[in-house]
Amino acid sequence: MEKGGPTEVSGRECRHSNPRKKLPIKVVPEPEPEQDDQQIGIIKEETEEELALLESTSRPMTGVSRRPMSSVSTILSRPGSRYTRPSTSKSRTSSVETHSGSASPTRRTISRASSRKSRPASSGSRLETGHSSDSDTDNDEGTRHKAPLEVDFATVDITDEKAFDTDLEIEEQSTTYDRTGRTAYIEGCKKMGVVPASYFLRHMHDPNLSMKHHGLGSMGMKPIAMSLMTNTQIVKLDLSDNWLGHQGGLAVCEMLKENCFITFMDLSDNKFGTKMAEHLGKILNANSTLTHIILAGNDFDDTAALAFADVIMNTTKIEYLNLSRNVFGELGGMALGPAIAENSSLKELDLSWNSLRRKGAIAVAQGIKHNIYMKKINLSWNGFGLDGSIAMCDALKHNQTLEELNLTNNRITAEGAVILGKGISVNETLTSLKMGKNPMQSAGCYGICAAILRNPNSILKELDFSDILVNNDFNEIYKQVQEQCPDMKLKHGGMEPPKKPKKPVHPMVKLANYIQKNNLRLVDFFNKFDKDGSMSVTYEEFQQGIEETGIKLSNDEVSQLLLELDSDGDGEINYSELVIGHTGFQEQQDSINTILTATQPRPMTT
Repeated sequence: MEKGGPTEVSGRECRHSNPRKKLPIKVVPEPEPEQDDQQIGIIKEETEEELALLESTSRPMTGVSRRPMSSVSTILSRPGSRYTRPSTSKSRTSSVETHSGSASPTRRTISRASSRKSRPASSGSRLETGHSSDSDTDNDEGTRHKAPLEVDFATVDITDEKAFDTDLEIEEQSTTYDRTGRTAYIEGCKKMGVVPASYFLRHMHDPNLSMKHHGLGSMGMKPIAMSLMTNTQIVKLDLSDNWLGHQGGLAVCEMLKENCFITFMDLSDNKFGTKMAEHLGKILNANSTLTHIILAGNDFDDTAALAFADVIMNTTKIEYLNLSRNVFGELGGMALGPAIAENSSLKELDLSWNSLRRKGAIAVAQGIKHNIYMKKINLSWNGFGLDGSIAMCDALKHNQTLEELNLTNNRITAEGAVILGKGISVNETLTSLKMGKNPMQSAGCYGICAAILRNPNSILKELDFSDILVNNDFNEIYKQVQEQCPDMKLKHGGMEPPKKPKKPVHPMVKLANYIQKNNLRLVDFFNKFDKDGSMSVTYEEFQQGIEETGIKLSNDEVSQLLLELDSDGDGEINYSELVIGHTGFQEQQDSINTILTATQPRPMTT
């Protein structure tokens, strides 16, 4: 080959090359036979004009390096491309092209099968010239020459997913998060040997789920608790009256450690017992989601009150707490009172149907006195009595936040109601007062209304005196209350029935009682009237004798007695008429008593 002269090659020409120019090829001498395993590369020298031409004719592919087409190189592409050529069993193929009439040595063009090995992501998209290596061994033995070129990213279509031509992209199976915990519930039922509750499976995606009266028990509660640990749908949960017991309560506590979506929970009538109170207290202090919790009817006693007092004192999230229908006594009230005074989050507290009395009632009232946050408190069906009324009077004088107070059935008498009214006459925030079923009668209701009249700043809108009869005096003062508070609503037990006049006692009864009391015979009694012994007395003598014996009879009663005893109407009463009248009256009274006794129900016997 002469220097500077063009060299003709009988190989395939690149379809993208300039027909008027032949590409200069740098020929690598054929290696020795013992060096067949060495890499032989052909480096193609391209001009800037050819590079521009190749860039304009090559198909843009996102994420895959583009290679120029030449007369001495084979298009190397990855599987999945439309230019893919099936690979052969051999790692490399070679074709030797001999030029006739040339004194130059044998020339060989080496083409390689496409490599399936991925390229480093850091190399980026670029145009490469030459042949890529088949293996790491080839990279070590041979030398790969690359001509780094700039890529026009404006021509890359990043929205075409089909342009990604790589076999290394593995389709990842997307897994969806089980928001209801259905899988965990079924697995838990299998583990516990419990039949799944179909109602729970159908409604576990509802925000409000009611499972009350389902008889779950401790075993049925454990799978539900496992499901609720991952459930993100339920916000209000009602598990009342399921007899969960101690073990079921522990499962609920473990669930509340993980669940951060439930804000309302009803756990009433589940027979937790005193031992469960400590666990519930710890979890309620740790939980930051629950705002409404109902724990009524769970047999919590004075010992359990200590745990709930700690909850009331330290909680910052709970707004409604229901501890009704438990057995808190005097000691329980003494524990809960100071906690109520320190609480700063509770808006409503229900302590009804307990046994808060005496010192316990006083302690709770003192707690209300110092509380500055609570709006509603239910203390009905306890036993405040007179001591509690005095303490509550003091609380109403100082508390300026309480709006609703329920003191139904607390053994408050008329005296206690009048004392309580002294606090009402000063209070300016109370809007609802319930004092029904108390033995304060109409006089107590009158005292409360009188206190409202003395307070021009009172905003009371509801008065509840259920099952208490009122009289006309109360109606008159309540009309005055309505003039002062037009929006006032009153509820009472109705009007007292008018007093029926007492049935007058028959004068013969008084006469018979005197004879029996003084142990007299009827003849001896008659001789006191018969001064002359004629066995007959006039009306005047009979009336005079009545006055002397001391029997209290009015003139009308004396006249009635004379008319009944004077059977023949001759104006005199003889001894026989007195005997007949007295005996007839006694028989009549005996018959009446017999009828009354027969109509009364007999006591049941075993």
